[in-house]
Amino acid sequence: MVLGSLLAAFVVAFTQGAVIPALPLFRRQLGVSASSAAWLVTAFMLASAVVTPIAGRLGDLLGHRPVLLACLGFLAAGGALAAAADHAGWFGGVLAGRALQGVSGGVFPLTFGLARRWTPPERLHGVIAALSAMFGVGGALAMAVAGPLAGALGTAALSLLSVLITFLALAGVLTRLPRGAAPARTGRHGTVLDLPGTLLLAAALVALLLGVTQGRTWGWGSAATLATLTGALVLGAGFAAVESRSPEPVVDPRLLRGRGPALMHLATFVISVAMFAAVTLIPQYAQTPVHAGYGFGTSATETGLLLAPMAVAMVAAAPLSTRLAARAGSRAAFRAGAALAATTLAALGAAHGALWQFALAGTALGVAYGFAFASLGGLVVNAVRPDRTGAATGVNTLLRTLGGAVGAQLAAVIITGSAAAPPTEAGYTMAFLASAAVAAVALALSTALPRKRTPGGRHPTRSPSRLCAARRTRRDSARP
Repeated sequence: MVLGSLLAAFVVAFTQGAVIPALPLFRRQLGVSASSAAWLVTAFMLASAVVTPIAGRLGDLLGHRPVLLACLGFLAAGGALAAAADHAGWFGGVLAGRALQGVSGGVFPLTFGLARRWTPPERLHGVIAALSAMFGVGGALAMAVAGPLAGALGTAALSLLSVLITFLALAGVLTRLPRGAAPARTGRHGTVLDLPGTLLLAAALVALLLGVTQGRTWGWGSAATLATLTGALVLGAGFAAVESRSPEPVVDPRLLRGRGPALMHLATFVISVAMFAAVTLIPQYAQTPVHAGYGFGTSATETGLLLAPMAVAMVAAAPLSTRLAARAGSRAAFRAGAALAATTLAALGAAHGALWQFALAGTALGVAYGFAFASLGGLVVNAVRPDRTGAATGVNTLLRTLGGAVGAQLAAVIITGSAAAPPTEAGYTMAFLASAAVAAVALALSTALPRKRTPGGRHPTRSPSRLCAARRTRRDSARP
């Protein structure tokens, strides 16, 4: 079960991040502008943001395994379409393929739901941490591998590699995941899904991500940007009103109530902003030509090698995060990751004149985000009932996607100030320091998170014997 779920989560994260370092190659091969090429990232994120909470809810209602297979099917079909269109030089087809691949974003909440249902309590925390880490590990490996692969074999090779890994994940799901992973059922009132809420959520997320990702191109004060973001607010308010009255909401408002869940989701969003800002800044700075007065003029292959330590560190950090969470709780693991990220980004803002500084910082960031992302699954699982795991992790994954969009756009806005202005070294310095400040905000939020019991049912700082003694004391004191 674990291997199939890990493969599914990995391939989705890999596919999402694979095109980022190869965007200049896509732009040249397909003959499109930089803003048009950026839609290859935006299309995936839009589809993923819309589908993720819906897939989580459908998994809770209909069974996680069949919905997971459907998401992976869309991933394979989208990859095949993108590869064929890329080979033919058809940008519209590549864009449509990326949007189809984005439907696979629903894999993350589904794998969490499967883990909670089928994993023994004593192993649950480790499995959840590994699944959470795949979000960062897959993206980091994509950033490291995509540049050299696309440079050697062409951009279509990225889509073909995604299809190949997807088939491996499908084989793992079909052979390793047990059937009947959740009882097929309808809602309490005979409905499977809240259709009005689903449509409002989709429209609100599309408007929000369009405004965030295109604001720099359209102009932040332009009528198009303001109208899009205003529409997102109105649609979001309508969604909240509908969901508060729905007997079977696609996003249960109860999942967002209370200090613990609210702070947990907010911390997820904030740390995602910091991470995606960093992974956007580092390759752009490294590929800046030397004649600009800064940068190293690295090729796509060299940039991938520069990012490789980050990917390796994320992989290595996941089991360490699991051990720390088992001993001190998921909150402690998240705090360690956020603190290391803030420190590293601040140091990178102060010193970034040599490649070795970026390699060292990338390694530290890999550890930081490996700790942070590996802990998020445990925080979510500890905060909700088992039958709401899919929906809750869907909301959390949605916030990671939104945080990624905001982080990448925040970095672009700071380093340039406008779409026409060329990046400056001072802009990069400010962007690294701003990312450090965002990570520090995530650290501050994490200190306010309430302590939770581990998935196995024990408090991370109290032994079973002490718990039994405490229960006996309370029982004896209650006797007349």
